Amino acid sequence: MSGDRWLDEEAGPLVRAYALTRGRARPATSGEGFEMIAIIVAVDRPAATPEIGPEHLAILDLCRSPQSVAEISARLGLPLVVVRVLLGDLLSRGHIAVRRPEERPQAVTQNLLREMLHGLQAL
Repeated sequence: MSGDRWLDEEAGPLVRAYALTRGRARPATSGEGFEMIAIIVAVDRPAATPEIGPEHLAILDLCRSPQSVAEISARLGLPLVVVRVLLGDLLSRGHIAVRRPEERPQAVTQNLLREMLHGLQAL
């Protein structure tokens, strides 16, 4: 079988994303959404194993300095959904730390309500 059959010049590798995530579309760690602006930092770098592949190691190398999830995706050229699954693998094994943006409750002020009212009236 020729290796050319598994590559589409326009789409790139046909099976790669599915293979990288072992068919998963969500991180293994429950409750981990890995927002695009979450900051990832490598805690350690293990040797390659069947569970830790080259893409995992590339993420760890990149995250020696803090990187956002979006930056990791862009710099490695991997789809965001794949990066999130790989990050879940790394987090469950304790190889990364995640810093999430603070959620601040937005105070509803009279100015905000007035601006919303004017915006609705403009429609």
